[in-house]
Amino acid sequence: MSQIIYVLNGPNLNLLGLREPEIYGTTTLDDIAGMLEDHARPLGYEIDMRQSNHEGHLIDWLHEAQAEGARAVLLNAGGYTHTSVALHDAIKSITVPVIEVHLSNPKAREPFRHHSYVGLAAAKTVEGHGAQSYLIALDAVAEF
Repeated sequence: MSQIIYVLNGPNLNLLGLREPEIYGTTTLDDIAGMLEDHARPLGYEIDMRQSNHEGHLIDWLHEAQAEGARAVLLNAGGYTHTSVALHDAIKSITVPVIEVHLSNPKAREPFRHHSYVGLAAAKTVEGHGAQSYLIALDAVAEF
């Protein structure tokens, strides 16, 4: 099995550091990529970090993770978390473990954010720890 960890990020996450810093903080997605790479190296993992505002790209990348034999996928689906049956089905269609990641705690926010289609299919969810959520999720890969 490969030691590549796909880190997939959905809509608006390209604006991290600028978008609603009171909710998401001031850390950028590039900062998170650097943190993940530094954290992954001693664990023997390689990070493949991607972001798209398009649902189909995320689905294609989940399929690619399966085809490439990735060790795991960390998925922050952004707003698609709460709306995408297609992402749910894509996660269910692969055997690569998917860990749902959120910077904020969706359950402490607007009611429409309390339901996660991604979480229904994911092996684990890490939420509410800011940028550290990604590192916690990366550490959880060892459980699988």
